[in-house]
Amino acid sequence: MNNKLYVGNLAYSVRDESLQQAFSEFGTVQSAKVMMDRDSGRSKGFGFVEMGSGEEAEAAIRGLNGQSLEGRALTVNVARPKEDRPSGGFGGGGSRGGYGGGYGGGRGGY
Repeated sequence: MNNKLYVGNLAYSVRDESLQQAFSEFGTVQSAKVMMDRDSGRSKGFGFVEMGSGEEAEAAIRGLNGQSLEGRALTVNVARPKEDRPSGGFGGGGSRGGYGGGYGGGRGGY
């Protein structure tokens, strides 16, 4: 079993240290990271924990999924790989409009 876990439904007050402490009851915690919003500095409400082994990860899932941490019932499961997102923002590429092309914008530039 994979030893990387997704932890969801975190209270906004939960930080890396409290996440590590909660999971350390089930084995060695290699890393514990609460994801933070870059702009506001506030928790995004989820994080990731890497346990020392697959068995420890399984024990943590059984022991903590649905349990309360700082007033919220945790969602704990095996972390899935990050999915590829299409580039170009809002649903993909496409044309950027008219007005010539190339350097100088079609107005006799260089």
